[in-house]
Order: sequence, then C-alpha cells, then structure tokens
Amino acid sequence: MDTLRKKNIEKLASPAELPLFKKSLSSDFGENVFNNRQLQRYISDHAFKQMQLSIEKGTPMGTVLADQIASAMKAWAINKGATHYSHWFQPLSGTTAEKHESFFDLDASGVQIEKFDGEQLVQQIPNASSFPSGGIRNTFEARGYTAWDPTSPAFIYENTLCIPTIFVSYTGEALDYKTPFIKSLQKLDDAAFEICRYFDKSVSKVYATLGWEQEFFLIDKSLALTRPDMMLTGRTLLGHAPSKGQELNDHYFGSIPARVGLFFQDLENECSALGIAIKTRHNEVAPGQYEVAPVFENANLAVDHNILMMDLMNKIALRHNFTVLFHEKPFDKINGSGKHINWSLNNNAGINLLSPGKTPMSNLQFLSFFVNTIAAILKYKELIRAATVSASNDLRIGKNEAPTSDLFVFIGIYLLEVLEDLENVSKGKLSPEEKTDLKLNVIGKIPEILLDNTDRNRTAPVAFTGNKFEFRTVGAKSNCSKLITVINAVVTAQLIEFKTAVDQFIDKKKMKKDDAIFNVLRETIATIKPELSIENLKEEEQTPSSTPSQLTSYTQAASVELFEGLSIFSKRELEARLLVDLEAYISTIQIESRTLGDLARNHIIPTAIRYQNILIENIQGLKEIYGTGFKKYASEQLILLESISNYIAQINEGVTKMIAARKKGNQLTDFHKRALHYESEVKPFLTSIRYQCDKLELTVEDSLWPLAKYRELLFVR
Repeated sequence: MDTLRKKNIEKLASPAELPLFKKSLSSDFGENVFNNRQLQRYISDHAFKQMQLSIEKGTPMGTVLADQIASAMKAWAINKGATHYSHWFQPLSGTTAEKHESFFDLDASGVQIEKFDGEQLVQQIPNASSFPSGGIRNTFEARGYTAWDPTSPAFIYENTLCIPTIFVSYTGEALDYKTPFIKSLQKLDDAAFEICRYFDKSVSKVYATLGWEQEFFLIDKSLALTRPDMMLTGRTLLGHAPSKGQELNDHYFGSIPARVGLFFQDLENECSALGIAIKTRHNEVAPGQYEVAPVFENANLAVDHNILMMDLMNKIALRHNFTVLFHEKPFDKINGSGKHINWSLNNNAGINLLSPGKTPMSNLQFLSFFVNTIAAILKYKELIRAATVSASNDLRIGKNEAPTSDLFVFIGIYLLEVLEDLENVSKGKLSPEEKTDLKLNVIGKIPEILLDNTDRNRTAPVAFTGNKFEFRTVGAKSNCSKLITVINAVVTAQLIEFKTAVDQFIDKKKMKKDDAIFNVLRETIATIKPELSIENLKEEEQTPSSTPSQLTSYTQAASVELFEGLSIFSKRELEARLLVDLEAYISTIQIESRTLGDLARNHIIPTAIRYQNILIENIQGLKEIYGTGFKKYASEQLILLESISNYIAQINEGVTKMIAARKKGNQLTDFHKRALHYESEVKPFLTSIRYQCDKLELTVEDSLWPLAKYRELLFVR
C-alpha cells in the first residue's frame, strides 16, 4: 500500500475528548451575541427606542447615537474577553471576509487606551482590490467601504467582536451579496404591505422568513490529505464507485456515528452561543453525508447564520480530525449536496401569509400571496435558475435524486384543484350565492387540504410544502441570499402588478374588493395553470445544466428592467455579477483540469508503471522457468500488461489534449466565450481522463494505489 495512504489509514482519528451535554442548549443561547437584551443593559431607553426607530424606518443614525452604541458594544465585548473588532462581510468570492482591528490605541500623550467609537462602528475602509468586482473596481483602485448593518446583531467569535456589514465600492456599487439582499427585503416589505392592507388595516410590516437545510459530507482528515483533488477542488476528480454505496438506503436517518455525534455536539454548542438555533441533525442518503437545519427566522439573520455556521463547521471539523465538504458533488455516482431554502412571508403580528387561516378572508389573503408567488417564479424562471447555477452545481442537478434543471413548481393535486375552481369563477361581479359557495366550499376547505395532503415531489426544483415554498436547486456551498434576492425581487414585481390590477377593477369597474381580488386571481391562474398540470410535473425531462448559457439571464432586458425598476441592482452591477460568475466558472474548471492533469501524470501513471514492472518481472520469471511455453502460464499477466499500457496511453494523450484546449480557451478575451469554450472543450476531458484512471484503480494492485479509495473515504469509523 502507498506509504502516505497506509500511514493515514492506520492513524484514523479516535473520537475527540468532549463532555456530553449536561445542560439544555437554550441555557447559553445567544450569550455571545450583542442582541437587544444586551444593548438595553448599556444604553438609555430613549437611545434604544431611537435605534429601533432607525432600523424600522431605515433612517440614518446620528453621531451621538452611534457613539453610544459603539461604547456599549465595546464594554460588552471587552467584558467577555474580546481584544479585537472586525467588520464581517460577504464579498462575491462566496465566503465571509474580516479584517481584525485591536481595541488597543494610544492617546495624544502616548497613554494606552481602548478605543472604539461610532465612526469605527459604522464604517471601515478595507482593501477592496483583491475581491471579485466584475470590473467595478480596478486593481489599483483599492478603496471599498464596509457599512454596519444594524438589523443583524454583532457577535463575538474567539476573541473578536464581529460586526455584520455591507460592502460597497467608492462609487456606491454593491461588491457583496448583502447590499442588494437588504434592498430586496425592503422592496418586498413595501409591496406585500399594500396587499395585506386589503385584509387587515392594522398590518404595518411584512418580512421574509427563511429556513435553510444544509447538506454536507464529513471525511476523515487523515484520508482527505491523501487526496490532492479533494484538498484543492473540494471534490474527487477520480475514484471508482465502491461495491456498496447508497443502494441499501441504510445510512439515511440511521444511527449517527459516534465521532460524528461528538462533532455535532461541539457544533451545536458553538452555534447556540452565537444565537444560531439548530433544530435538526441527521444522516443523509449518501454514506458520509449529513444535514443540519435551524429554526425559521428573519431572512437577513438566517443568511448571516448560515454563512457563519459554515465557517464554524470548517473550524470545528479540524478539532475532530474531519474535513467538511460543501461541494455539490464531491463523489461520483452518489447523491450530491444541496441547500434547500424554505422561503415564506410573515407580517408584524406573526401571521404567516403563506399559511391558510381559520376564516375565508384569511384564506383569500393566503391565495393572493400563494398564486402571485407561483406566477412570479414561472415568469422569471430563467433568472431564478441563473441564481443557482455554478460549475459544481451543474454536476449535481438532475442526478441521483437531485432536482431537475427544468424549473417548475409542484403544489400537489389538491391545491391544483382549488386553483381550477377559482379559475372557473364567473367573470365580473359575483352573486351572493356564488361568493358564499366559493368561500365556504372552495376557500374554506384549504386548511383541511393542506393538513393531510402536503405531498412532496422529491425532484421538483420548487415545491409548496404547506406554508412555505421550498427551493431545492441551491448548491450546498452557495450563499442563500443570491437566490433569495431574486425571489424577493420577482415576487415584489408581481405583487405590484397584482395590486394595480385589483385597484383598476375597484376604481374603474366599481367592484367590491373581494370581487376584484377574485377576478385578478382568476386571470393570474389562467396564465400559470398550463405549467402546473400534473402531466407536466410527471415528465421531469432532464435538460443538462449549463452555467455559461444560463448566467446571461442576469443581463437580459427583462432582468435589467426588473432590478433597475426596483432599485435593487443597476445595469452595471448586473453586468459585474455576470462577469464574476463567469470568471468563477472558468477558474473552477481550470483548477480542476490542472489538478487532474497533475494527478494523472504524477500519481496515477507512475503507479501503473510500477505495477507493470511487477508484472514484467513475473512474466520474465515464468519465461525462465517454462521457456517458450511460458505464455500458457502468463496469459492473464500479458493481457493486464497490454490493458494498462492502453490506459496509460489514453490518459497521457487526454492530458496533452486537455492542456491544449485550456491554452486555446485562455486566448479568448470575451469571458462568456471563454466560459463556453471551457464547458465544451475542456470540461469533457475531466470525464474521459477520469474513466481511464478509474479503470486503472480496478486493475492495479491495491497496496500500490496512492489515493484513498471511496470505500475508505465514505464510511466513517
């Protein structure tokens, strides 16, 4: 067995020394979060009310108030052992970023002080040159600004006070995911509020809620270190499927392995202190795959918590000698990892607007949001797809129980029948009898329908699951806000259109409010019903996911009009995001191509030649013993020798051609053309070269193979 592989298998980690829980998770929940409860301990009631008003109305905070809050944060953080602070933001690189500054400072006379004021709280100027900007910032124009997001509380991790912020260029364009996301949340609030007023005049605010389901793999770090592909790209670029994978479904919801259980306990402790309410943990379908999910919360906070938890998982995994894989398809021929995003709307009274109520009026409100959300998704489905595609997610979509790339919305047969009944409502004013029949026999029965018939189509990209829409095409390592910004925007546009149509029926046709809503809903249902038919839902035709082709939806005229009209993105920002995503696609395939070429020529081919030499020695020995009749006894060895030579030749030829294709693509200055070239001319070599390498894995003696195999990686001990 290869020396490194053998050594690392022999020293597989034992469970970490961690105490089992002796207290409730809720006992220290949020202890490292500077939430409202902590803030109220340090500032006056008047200042606290001013801050809440500023958050609710979006008005700027004055210098005096900012200084008071900064002073309170500093006192709290230092009391808990923090020595540094950092603006914590989410650049377009897909990870989080932070620049730590010490509280330590010197006054004018050189005396040591601890300084952190309102100016440092509200704004910082990090170096922005090395973050992806899509051409918004030149490399020599390094200045970029981070600005405090007071709607997401600061927290302490390790010894640093982390302050959630947005990240913008010197000229104000967004360089992150959070800035447009916050804008979309506000626009959605404005539009949904107007619809709520049809049903309840006391409503003052609507906010999106989010519950994410994070899938991931845990791999023993000692074994992962034998896989350069896993360490550099997050996935295995080669490796034959094990004789047993997920066929027996014995891992799904099975008993959590002891080492993994300790990892989860450690993770939940850390999450609890940071206010991340982890609710669920379980084994997923593939061996070595797991999932965690939290309690639903405000969408902005939920996004921050997800991206923070992913960072925590990487750090905590090291304590347990694990490597976390968030790649969407780290292993071939078994399930990949997604991040199901459950999106809904709540008003300030805590009412879920996508959940039917006890009265026909509340159910009519539910139908208004339910139907318009579906209409928005179907109208902008190409844009929604663009918000989820990537080089890594292309490998998952449409394969091994993953959702299809053809976007459709699954609502189940019973809700479809409700929409059909609504579509058949008489055009114009309803008679009292029609309205009573509709409310009692159709709308009034919605709670019963949802109670027992929340059918879930596993491969549907979007599904309505009782009181929320579940988006399943999001990749495991993606930032949730990338898709939810789009969902918020398209639903906002649809709700504005809906209100305009309802008001026209009320003003011009002198209809009562209910009649107007019924008429507009009927017309909307007529436009979406063809794409909701059961026949269409059962087809599930597989269209290969293509990131370069799909990304251009960002800059199509309809998308630009949508986002500019809502002041969420400018055309320049959309063009920048297209360029950032194209560059990421190219870089991903480029890195994978380079890594596979290195593995093939420096690991696989030399190993195959070493085994060939063993065979040659065996054949020569047989020849010495049996003379000219040796072939009778060496026939299998000769066949192996020839097949290995063929594999080596094909691998070497493939690597040579792949390098040439890469060089040709790099000469293209248009990034979209380069991405298309990488997709069509470079990416196929990743499959063909892998095929030959995997054949060698089955042929070469196991003790010689240099890389940990699937059977060793996937089954945690």
